[in-house]
Amino acid sequence: MSSGLDWHDARSRAAAAAPAPVVEVVPLDLAIGRVLAEDLPTPIPLPHYASSAMDGWAVRGEAPWDLVARHALGPGEAAVIVTGGLVPTGAEAVLRAEAGRVIADRLWAVGETGRRDVDGRRHIRPAGTEAAAGEPVLHAGALLTPPRVALAAAAGADRLFVRRRPRVALVLTGDEVVEAGVPAPGMVRDSFRIALPAILDALGADVVAIHRVGDDTEATRIAVGDDPVDLVVTTGGTGGSHADQVRDAVSRLGAEVLVPSVAMRPGGPTFLARTPDRLVLGLPGNPLAAVLGLLAVGGPLLAAWTGRDVRATTVAVETPVEGRRGTTRLIPVAVRDGVATPTAHAGAAMLRGLAAADAVLVVPEGGVDAGASAAALVLPWPT
Repeated sequence: MSSGLDWHDARSRAAAAAPAPVVEVVPLDLAIGRVLAEDLPTPIPLPHYASSAMDGWAVRGEAPWDLVARHALGPGEAAVIVTGGLVPTGAEAVLRAEAGRVIADRLWAVGETGRRDVDGRRHIRPAGTEAAAGEPVLHAGALLTPPRVALAAAAGADRLFVRRRPRVALVLTGDEVVEAGVPAPGMVRDSFRIALPAILDALGADVVAIHRVGDDTEATRIAVGDDPVDLVVTTGGTGGSHADQVRDAVSRLGAEVLVPSVAMRPGGPTFLARTPDRLVLGLPGNPLAAVLGLLAVGGPLLAAWTGRDVRATTVAVETPVEGRRGTTRLIPVAVRDGVATPTAHAGAAMLRGLAAADAVLVVPEGGVDAGASAAALVLPWPT
Protein backbone atom coordinates (compact mmCIF):
# COMPACT_ATOMS: atom_id res chain seq x y z
CA MET A 1 0.00 0.00 0.00
CA SER A 2 1.31 3.44 -0.92
CA SER A 3 0.40 5.37 2.24
CA GLY A 4 -0.81 4.95 5.77
CA LEU A 5 -1.10 6.50 9.18
CA ASP A 6 1.94 8.10 10.73
CA TRP A 7 3.84 5.57 12.88
CA HIS A 8 3.20 7.41 16.15
CA ASP A 9 -0.46 8.07 15.31
CA ALA A 10 -1.04 4.41 14.45
CA ARG A 11 0.48 3.24 17.72
CA SER A 12 -1.53 5.79 19.71
CA ARG A 13 -4.75 4.64 18.04
CA ALA A 14 -3.89 1.03 18.76
CA ALA A 15 -3.30 1.77 22.44
CA ALA A 16 -6.56 3.74 22.63
CA ALA A 17 -8.46 0.79 21.15
CA ALA A 18 -7.72 -1.44 24.13
CA PRO A 19 -10.88 -2.37 26.05
CA ALA A 20 -11.25 -1.74 29.76
CA PRO A 21 -9.36 -4.40 31.71
CA VAL A 22 -11.18 -7.40 33.12
CA VAL A 23 -10.03 -8.52 36.55
CA GLU A 24 -9.82 -12.13 37.69
CA VAL A 25 -8.44 -13.94 40.72
CA VAL A 26 -5.66 -16.51 40.26
CA PRO A 27 -3.66 -18.65 42.69
CA LEU A 28 -0.05 -17.71 43.24
CA ASP A 29 1.31 -20.53 41.07
CA LEU A 30 -0.53 -19.07 38.07
CA ALA A 31 0.27 -15.42 38.80
CA ILE A 32 3.80 -15.14 37.39
CA GLY A 33 3.78 -13.05 34.23
CA ARG A 34 0.41 -11.49 35.02
CA VAL A 35 -0.26 -7.84 35.87
CA LEU A 36 -1.50 -7.01 39.35
CA ALA A 37 -4.90 -5.30 39.25
CA GLU A 38 -4.91 -3.73 42.71
CA ASP A 39 -2.50 -2.79 45.46
CA LEU A 40 -1.45 -5.61 47.79
CA PRO A 41 -1.05 -4.49 51.41
CA THR A 42 0.54 -6.87 53.88
CA PRO A 43 -1.75 -7.72 56.81
CA ILE A 44 1.27 -8.46 59.00
CA PRO A 45 4.62 -6.76 59.57
CA LEU A 46 7.46 -8.14 57.43
CA PRO A 47 9.11 -9.92 59.06
CA HIS A 48 6.23 -10.52 61.42
CA TYR A 49 8.48 -11.49 64.33
CA ALA A 50 11.99 -10.62 65.46
CA SER A 51 14.27 -13.23 63.94
CA SER A 52 17.92 -14.20 64.02
CA ALA A 53 20.25 -13.38 61.15
CA MET A 54 22.75 -16.05 62.27
CA ASP A 55 23.06 -19.51 63.75
CA GLY A 56 24.32 -19.17 67.32
CA TRP A 57 22.86 -18.02 70.65
CA ALA A 58 20.42 -15.30 71.61
CA VAL A 59 21.91 -13.52 74.66
CA ARG A 60 20.93 -10.98 77.29
CA GLY A 61 23.37 -9.05 79.41
CA GLU A 62 27.12 -9.67 79.70
CA ALA A 63 29.11 -12.89 79.35
CA PRO A 64 29.24 -15.49 80.63
CA TRP A 65 25.64 -16.65 80.08
CA ASP A 66 23.73 -19.58 81.50
CA LEU A 67 22.16 -21.69 78.76
CA VAL A 68 18.39 -22.05 79.06
CA ALA A 69 15.63 -23.51 76.90
CA ARG A 70 12.95 -20.85 77.26
CA HIS A 71 11.20 -18.29 75.03
CA ALA A 72 12.19 -15.49 77.41
CA LEU A 73 15.63 -14.56 78.68
CA GLY A 74 16.66 -12.98 81.92
CA PRO A 75 19.94 -11.11 82.50
CA GLY A 76 22.94 -13.36 82.02
CA GLU A 77 21.01 -15.99 80.06
CA ALA A 78 21.35 -17.36 76.52
CA ALA A 79 19.44 -19.76 74.28
CA VAL A 80 20.45 -21.65 71.14
CA ILE A 81 18.99 -20.11 67.96
CA VAL A 82 19.16 -20.75 64.21
CA THR A 83 18.97 -18.37 61.28
CA GLY A 84 15.39 -17.18 60.91
CA GLY A 85 14.49 -18.44 64.37
CA LEU A 86 12.20 -16.55 66.75
CA VAL A 87 14.27 -14.32 69.02
CA PRO A 88 13.37 -14.95 72.68
CA THR A 89 11.78 -12.12 74.62
CA GLY A 90 14.44 -10.01 76.33
CA ALA A 91 17.27 -11.00 73.96
CA GLU A 92 19.61 -8.14 73.15
CA ALA A 93 21.92 -9.70 70.55
CA VAL A 94 22.76 -12.90 68.71
CA LEU A 95 26.23 -14.26 69.26
CA ARG A 96 27.17 -16.12 66.09
CA ALA A 97 28.16 -19.80 66.44
CA GLU A 98 31.83 -19.28 65.59
CA ALA A 99 32.15 -16.47 68.13
CA GLY A 100 31.02 -18.41 71.19
CA ARG A 101 32.24 -21.33 73.30
CA VAL A 102 30.28 -23.43 75.76
CA ILE A 103 32.20 -24.54 78.87
CA ALA A 104 30.37 -26.43 81.60
CA ASP A 105 26.90 -25.30 80.45
CA ARG A 106 28.00 -21.69 80.34
CA LEU A 107 28.46 -19.65 77.16
CA TRP A 108 31.44 -17.35 76.63
CA ALA A 109 32.08 -14.83 73.83
CA VAL A 110 35.24 -15.54 71.86
CA GLY A 111 37.58 -12.86 70.58
CA GLU A 112 36.90 -9.51 68.98
CA THR A 113 34.09 -10.93 66.83
CA GLY A 114 32.17 -12.09 69.86
CA ARG A 115 32.67 -8.77 71.61
CA ARG A 116 31.37 -6.84 68.57
CA ASP A 117 28.33 -9.12 68.27
CA VAL A 118 27.32 -8.46 71.87
CA ASP A 119 28.33 -4.82 72.26
CA GLY A 120 26.83 -3.92 68.88
CA ARG A 121 23.59 -5.78 69.62
CA ARG A 122 23.94 -7.47 66.26
CA HIS A 123 22.16 -10.09 64.16
CA ILE A 124 18.59 -9.52 65.33
CA ARG A 125 16.13 -8.65 62.56
CA PRO A 126 13.36 -6.63 64.23
CA ALA A 127 9.76 -7.21 63.16
CA GLY A 128 8.53 -4.79 60.49
CA THR A 129 11.93 -3.78 59.11
CA GLU A 130 10.79 -4.70 55.56
CA ALA A 131 7.21 -3.48 55.79
CA ALA A 132 4.75 -2.35 58.43
CA ALA A 133 1.36 -4.02 58.74
CA GLY A 134 -1.04 -2.43 56.24
CA GLU A 135 1.74 -1.10 54.01
CA PRO A 136 1.37 -1.91 50.29
CA VAL A 137 4.21 -4.19 49.24
CA LEU A 138 3.08 -4.40 45.59
CA HIS A 139 1.15 -1.83 43.60
CA ALA A 140 -1.48 -2.15 40.88
CA GLY A 141 0.16 -2.40 37.48
CA ALA A 142 3.16 -4.41 38.70
CA LEU A 143 4.23 -7.20 36.39
CA LEU A 144 4.33 -10.25 38.64
CA THR A 145 7.86 -11.61 38.51
CA PRO A 146 8.98 -14.61 40.61
CA PRO A 147 10.39 -12.36 43.40
CA ARG A 148 7.15 -10.35 43.49
CA VAL A 149 5.02 -13.45 43.77
CA ALA A 150 7.36 -14.70 46.52
CA LEU A 151 6.85 -11.36 48.31
CA ALA A 152 3.08 -11.81 48.02
CA ALA A 153 3.43 -15.24 49.59
CA ALA A 154 5.55 -13.80 52.42
CA ALA A 155 2.72 -11.35 53.08
CA GLY A 156 0.29 -14.26 53.44
CA ALA A 157 -1.47 -14.03 50.07
CA ASP A 158 -2.80 -17.21 48.45
CA ARG A 159 -4.50 -15.56 45.46
CA LEU A 160 -4.04 -12.30 43.59
CA PHE A 161 -6.30 -10.00 41.62
CA VAL A 162 -4.82 -9.69 38.14
CA ARG A 163 -5.80 -8.42 34.73
CA ARG A 164 -7.22 -11.15 32.53
CA ARG A 165 -5.10 -11.91 29.48
CA PRO A 166 -6.87 -11.24 26.17
CA ARG A 167 -8.01 -14.38 24.37
CA VAL A 168 -6.77 -14.51 20.79
CA ALA A 169 -7.66 -16.54 17.70
CA LEU A 170 -5.19 -16.79 14.82
CA VAL A 171 -6.51 -16.94 11.27
CA LEU A 172 -3.68 -17.91 8.92
CA THR A 173 -4.57 -17.44 5.26
CA GLY A 174 -3.07 -18.48 1.95
CA ASP A 175 -3.53 -21.22 -0.66
CA GLU A 176 0.23 -21.49 -1.11
CA VAL A 177 1.10 -22.49 2.47
CA VAL A 178 2.17 -25.97 3.58
CA GLU A 179 2.44 -26.92 7.24
CA ALA A 180 5.13 -29.59 7.18
CA GLY A 181 8.20 -30.62 5.26
CA VAL A 182 10.06 -28.85 2.47
CA PRO A 183 7.75 -26.75 0.27
CA ALA A 184 7.64 -27.31 -3.50
CA PRO A 185 8.29 -24.42 -5.91
CA GLY A 186 5.41 -21.97 -5.71
CA MET A 187 4.58 -23.04 -2.15
CA VAL A 188 5.88 -21.70 1.18
CA ARG A 189 6.30 -23.26 4.60
CA ASP A 190 4.04 -22.00 7.40
CA SER A 191 6.25 -19.78 9.58
CA PHE A 192 3.45 -18.41 11.75
CA ARG A 193 1.73 -21.31 13.54
CA ILE A 194 4.52 -21.72 16.09
CA ALA A 195 6.06 -18.25 16.17
CA LEU A 196 3.00 -16.02 16.52
CA PRO A 197 1.45 -17.79 19.55
CA ALA A 198 4.81 -17.52 21.33
CA ILE A 199 5.13 -13.80 20.53
CA LEU A 200 1.54 -13.12 21.59
CA ASP A 201 2.16 -15.00 24.84
CA ALA A 202 5.21 -12.80 25.48
CA LEU A 203 3.03 -9.73 24.85
CA GLY A 204 0.51 -10.89 27.46
CA ALA A 205 -2.18 -12.66 25.39
CA ASP A 206 -3.41 -16.27 25.19
CA VAL A 207 -3.90 -17.89 21.79
CA VAL A 208 -6.89 -20.21 22.22
CA ALA A 209 -7.64 -21.12 18.58
CA ILE A 210 -5.76 -21.38 15.28
CA HIS A 211 -7.48 -21.61 11.88
CA ARG A 212 -5.92 -22.22 8.48
CA VAL A 213 -8.03 -20.93 5.55
CA GLY A 214 -7.35 -20.51 1.86
CA ASP A 215 -7.71 -17.34 -0.16
CA ASP A 216 -11.49 -17.28 0.19
CA THR A 217 -13.39 -14.27 1.53
CA GLU A 218 -16.36 -16.14 2.98
CA ALA A 219 -14.19 -18.78 4.65
CA THR A 220 -12.08 -15.99 6.13
CA ARG A 221 -15.17 -14.15 7.37
CA ILE A 222 -16.40 -17.28 9.12
CA ALA A 223 -13.01 -17.97 10.70
CA VAL A 224 -12.62 -14.39 11.94
CA GLY A 225 -16.01 -14.46 13.66
CA ASP A 226 -16.01 -18.10 14.75
CA ASP A 227 -14.48 -18.19 18.24
CA PRO A 228 -15.50 -16.52 21.52
CA VAL A 229 -12.35 -14.38 21.73
CA ASP A 230 -11.33 -10.80 22.38
CA LEU A 231 -8.90 -10.39 19.49
CA VAL A 232 -8.39 -12.07 16.11
CA VAL A 233 -4.97 -11.86 14.47
CA THR A 234 -4.86 -12.66 10.77
CA THR A 235 -1.91 -13.14 8.43
CA GLY A 236 -1.86 -12.40 4.72
CA GLY A 237 -4.52 -10.85 2.53
CA THR A 238 -4.09 -7.25 3.76
CA GLY A 239 -2.37 -5.59 0.79
CA GLY A 240 -5.47 -4.45 -1.07
CA SER A 241 -4.94 -6.36 -4.33
CA HIS A 242 -7.48 -8.64 -6.00
CA ALA A 243 -5.94 -11.59 -4.13
CA ASP A 244 -6.21 -9.98 -0.70
CA GLN A 245 -9.48 -11.02 0.89
CA VAL A 246 -9.03 -10.30 4.59
CA ARG A 247 -10.09 -6.65 4.51
CA ASP A 248 -13.24 -7.58 2.58
CA ALA A 249 -14.01 -10.40 5.02
CA VAL A 250 -13.65 -8.09 8.02
CA SER A 251 -15.79 -5.45 6.32
CA ARG A 252 -18.59 -8.01 5.94
CA LEU A 253 -18.57 -8.36 9.74
CA GLY A 254 -19.46 -4.68 10.08
CA ALA A 255 -16.02 -3.63 11.23
CA GLU A 256 -14.92 -0.10 12.04
CA VAL A 257 -11.40 0.44 10.74
CA LEU A 258 -9.23 2.07 13.41
CA VAL A 259 -5.83 1.81 11.72
CA PRO A 260 -6.23 1.33 7.94
CA SER A 261 -2.48 0.91 7.34
CA VAL A 262 0.76 2.32 8.69
CA ALA A 263 3.39 4.44 6.95
CA MET A 264 6.16 2.00 7.84
CA ARG A 265 8.36 -0.46 5.96
CA PRO A 266 8.11 -3.36 6.20
CA GLY A 267 4.65 -4.08 7.58
CA GLY A 268 2.76 -1.14 6.08
CA PRO A 269 -0.43 -3.11 5.19
CA THR A 270 -1.02 -3.92 8.87
CA PHE A 271 -4.50 -2.82 9.93
CA LEU A 272 -6.61 -2.75 13.08
CA ALA A 273 -10.41 -2.91 13.07
CA ARG A 274 -13.23 -3.33 15.56
CA THR A 275 -16.26 -5.52 14.93
CA PRO A 276 -19.26 -5.43 17.29
CA ASP A 277 -17.67 -8.06 19.57
CA ARG A 278 -13.91 -8.19 18.93
CA LEU A 279 -10.83 -6.48 17.60
CA VAL A 280 -9.13 -7.69 14.45
CA LEU A 281 -5.42 -7.14 13.83
CA GLY A 282 -4.55 -7.86 10.21
CA LEU A 283 -0.90 -8.65 9.51
CA PRO A 284 0.80 -8.93 6.12
CA GLY A 285 1.69 -12.33 4.73
CA ASN A 286 5.44 -11.78 4.45
CA PRO A 287 7.07 -13.18 7.60
CA LEU A 288 9.22 -10.22 8.67
CA ALA A 289 6.49 -7.75 7.76
CA ALA A 290 3.98 -9.70 9.83
CA VAL A 291 6.14 -9.89 12.95
CA LEU A 292 7.03 -6.20 12.75
CA GLY A 293 3.35 -5.33 12.23
CA LEU A 294 2.52 -7.31 15.35
CA LEU A 295 5.20 -5.52 17.37
CA ALA A 296 4.39 -2.07 15.97
CA VAL A 297 0.58 -2.14 16.28
CA GLY A 298 -0.17 -5.17 18.43
CA GLY A 299 2.52 -4.19 20.93
CA PRO A 300 0.93 -0.94 22.16
CA LEU A 301 -2.57 -2.45 21.88
CA LEU A 302 -1.73 -5.36 24.18
CA ALA A 303 0.38 -3.21 26.49
CA ALA A 304 -2.56 -0.91 27.14
CA TRP A 305 -4.93 -3.87 27.38
CA THR A 306 -2.90 -5.85 29.89
CA GLY A 307 -1.30 -2.98 31.81
CA ARG A 308 2.22 -3.85 30.70
CA ASP A 309 4.78 -1.28 29.63
CA VAL A 310 5.55 -0.71 25.95
CA ARG A 311 9.06 -2.10 25.69
CA ALA A 312 11.31 0.39 23.92
CA THR A 313 14.84 1.61 24.32
CA THR A 314 17.36 3.97 22.72
CA VAL A 315 20.44 2.83 20.83
CA ALA A 316 23.24 4.58 18.98
CA VAL A 317 24.13 3.77 15.38
CA GLU A 318 27.70 3.41 14.24
CA THR A 319 27.05 4.22 10.57
CA PRO A 320 24.35 6.44 9.05
CA VAL A 321 20.96 4.86 8.37
CA GLU A 322 18.93 6.31 5.51
CA GLY A 323 15.33 7.29 6.00
CA ARG A 324 12.50 7.14 3.53
CA ARG A 325 10.21 10.04 2.73
CA GLY A 326 6.87 9.83 4.53
CA THR A 327 7.75 6.46 6.06
CA THR A 328 9.16 5.00 9.25
CA ARG A 329 11.65 2.23 8.52
CA LEU A 330 11.90 -0.73 10.88
CA ILE A 331 15.31 -2.39 10.73
CA PRO A 332 16.38 -5.46 12.73
CA VAL A 333 19.65 -4.66 14.47
CA ALA A 334 22.26 -6.42 16.54
CA VAL A 335 23.14 -4.39 19.64
CA ARG A 336 26.54 -4.51 21.33
CA ASP A 337 27.42 -2.12 24.14
CA GLY A 338 24.48 0.07 23.21
CA VAL A 339 25.53 0.41 19.56
CA ALA A 340 23.18 -0.95 16.88
CA THR A 341 24.25 -2.54 13.60
CA PRO A 342 21.65 -3.56 10.98
CA THR A 343 21.54 -7.30 10.39
CA ALA A 344 21.81 -8.83 6.94
CA HIS A 345 18.92 -10.58 5.19
CA ALA A 346 16.19 -8.22 6.40
CA GLY A 347 13.78 -8.17 3.45
CA ALA A 348 10.04 -8.29 4.15
CA ALA A 349 9.87 -11.99 3.25
CA MET A 350 12.98 -12.96 5.23
CA LEU A 351 13.37 -14.09 8.81
CA ARG A 352 17.13 -14.58 9.00
CA GLY A 353 17.84 -10.93 9.84
CA LEU A 354 15.27 -10.89 12.65
CA ALA A 355 16.61 -14.20 13.96
CA ALA A 356 20.01 -12.52 14.40
CA ALA A 357 18.61 -9.30 15.89
CA ASP A 358 18.51 -7.97 19.44
CA ALA A 359 16.10 -5.10 18.71
CA VAL A 360 14.30 -3.28 15.90
CA LEU A 361 15.59 0.18 15.05
CA VAL A 362 12.87 2.77 14.41
CA VAL A 363 14.21 5.04 11.66
CA PRO A 364 12.31 8.31 11.04
CA GLU A 365 11.96 9.63 7.51
CA GLY A 366 14.98 11.89 7.99
CA GLY A 367 17.22 8.93 8.81
CA VAL A 368 19.76 8.62 11.61
CA ASP A 369 23.24 10.13 11.44
CA ALA A 370 26.35 8.18 12.40
CA GLY A 371 26.88 8.37 16.14
CA ALA A 372 23.32 9.59 16.76
CA SER A 373 20.71 7.76 18.81
CA ALA A 374 17.32 6.47 17.78
CA ALA A 375 14.41 4.63 19.34
CA ALA A 376 14.31 0.86 19.13
CA LEU A 377 11.68 -1.74 19.92
CA VAL A 378 12.78 -4.32 22.48
CA LEU A 379 12.08 -7.82 21.20
CA PRO A 380 9.68 -9.66 23.56
CA TRP A 381 11.68 -12.87 23.44
CA PRO A 382 15.16 -13.75 24.78
CA THR A 383 17.95 -12.80 22.37
